[in-house]
Amino acid sequence: MSRTQVLIVGAGPTGLVLALWLTHLGIAVRIVDRAAKAGATSRAVAVQARTLELYRQLGLDTAVVEGGQRVAAANFWIRGRRAAVAPLGPIGQGLSPYPYLLMYPQDDHERMLEARLAEAGVRVERGVEVATFAEDAQGITATLAGAACQADYIVGCDGAHSMVRKQVAGEFPGGTYDHLFYVADIQGRGPTLDGELHVALDDADFLAIFPLKGKGRARLIGTLNDATADPARLTFNDVSRTALAAMRMEIETVNWFSTYRVHHRVAERFRQGRAFIVGDAAHIHSPVGGQGMNTGLGDAINLAWKLAAVLQDRARDDLLDTYQVERRAFALRLVATTDRAFMVATGSGGLARFVRTQVFPRAAALAVRITAVRRLMFRTISQIAISYPQSALSAGAAGRVKGGDRMPWIETASGDNFEGLDPRSWHVMVYGEVRQTLADWCALNGVTLHPHRWGASAQAAGVQRDAAYLLRPDGYVALAAPGGSDRAIARYFAARNLRPG
Repeated sequence: MSRTQVLIVGAGPTGLVLALWLTHLGIAVRIVDRAAKAGATSRAVAVQARTLELYRQLGLDTAVVEGGQRVAAANFWIRGRRAAVAPLGPIGQGLSPYPYLLMYPQDDHERMLEARLAEAGVRVERGVEVATFAEDAQGITATLAGAACQADYIVGCDGAHSMVRKQVAGEFPGGTYDHLFYVADIQGRGPTLDGELHVALDDADFLAIFPLKGKGRARLIGTLNDATADPARLTFNDVSRTALAAMRMEIETVNWFSTYRVHHRVAERFRQGRAFIVGDAAHIHSPVGGQGMNTGLGDAINLAWKLAAVLQDRARDDLLDTYQVERRAFALRLVATTDRAFMVATGSGGLARFVRTQVFPRAAALAVRITAVRRLMFRTISQIAISYPQSALSAGAAGRVKGGDRMPWIETASGDNFEGLDPRSWHVMVYGEVRQTLADWCALNGVTLHPHRWGASAQAAGVQRDAAYLLRPDGYVALAAPGGSDRAIARYFAARNLRPG
């Protein structure tokens, strides 16, 4: 019987990132996928700034940025004519080291992650299906490939039809949209294949072109408002006439074409004992806003450092309960938000059509020229606004920064304050004077101290002078302590039975 610490079921982006983070943290993993080979027809294309910030901790960001396509503008089309243009560019300037909208297709993304995992000594076992698993006092025993595997924990990253979820949460409450989605990877020519985002708004059927790196290459995503349509019979020729007319493009090559139904669902539980669900296994929703894959990656990183802390006897098992508290709350908000946005984008009623065709494109084009609106849009879409105020791991406030917030990104004389963040450590940031007792405490307890000069950029970001900000391994503020007291930080760890180093 084989043995590992964490058995990961599913080798999409979420499973691969979970495996990478755990391996980096010194945890033994086994990752399996029932598919014989990696997927070549993927849907997700957007990689949000918060994902890139977290990727930076493992040096993954450069490959994604270099392989991706930055989007300079969003264009809105009505009846074959460009109705409005919303310039994007560095829409999040001053908020993140990645202040732009980036497209990087999921199939390329998966290949990159799997290659990095292989470099770390972990191979994805493909064509291996987990049939069942059971928990006892010793851990998890799973049956796969005709043999048994023991693990301390099992994590289901196995998508919307997750086998793991059926044992963790049972039902998957929510619903299914009537619309049938289609996605195509194309090569072509025309004004809408210019490296920008283009969206057609004139019909109830949603249609968008997402640019990919390479001249004339794009991902076409659309819907058919036909509950009777048979996905197995639908071909690109069935939808291309509408696409060509609405988006004024000439398609030279269709590299692949796929159809799928979209659900809006959130599992009742993300954890049951030693079993967890992550990503699409836990929540699925409309692709509006490019949030799905990024949310799954956030789930994986949130869970990874907590599993490592428990497995390495630096935390009690109840630390793992905060995974569900933090990530399910966000999933519920996200599903509700994307559902409303999707209904506006595809509604067939007169009011919905008027808002979509007459109000929204012009309002969006004007709004993004207002600095405050641009910043709000970026914070929301990029996921840098995610916070965990309700978590037992969040405490204190100093300036505008509270426990549970993502630490604001601040440029410094030598670079920025995200340099040196590593998920193998807790971190303390101070802007101003660092107390010697705090420096001594950090050195003694294996916490990385980041002293920064106080200045206008720190003040503008909302941090408080001389305060100590304790950061979790995933870069979120655990404790904001005015005055920079080491005693406040020591009490934080003691109260939660955590050991930092």
